[in-house]
Amino acid sequence: MDLMAMMGKMKETQQKIKDTKKRLDTVFIDEESADGLLKVSISANNAIKNVTIDDALLEDKEQLEDYIVTVINKAIEKAMKENQTQLDEVTKLDLPMIPGMDDMFK
Repeated sequence: MDLMAMMGKMKETQQKIKDTKKRLDTVFIDEESADGLLKVSISANNAIKNVTIDDALLEDKEQLEDYIVTVINKAIEKAMKENQTQLDEVTKLDLPMIPGMDDMFK
């Protein structure tokens, strides 16, 4: 592959990555506590869309705080995996690997 074609492919890939990151703002991950008392919806770009708290959790501040931390962390983990999976699909190229450029598309 000549240098101009490779540069064109890289530019095309950068645009696909940009488009994918924008689209990931509309991909939502839903997570909830085991008992369903707290629910969180988060985008694949880690923006929290919605939090629903059952009234039963409002009586115990410490329990509520624990639930929030646990459920949001689970949602973030799933969102990061989804984000990485989708970006990995975009960056699978037929380009030769050039040392130091593997992080260019992340």
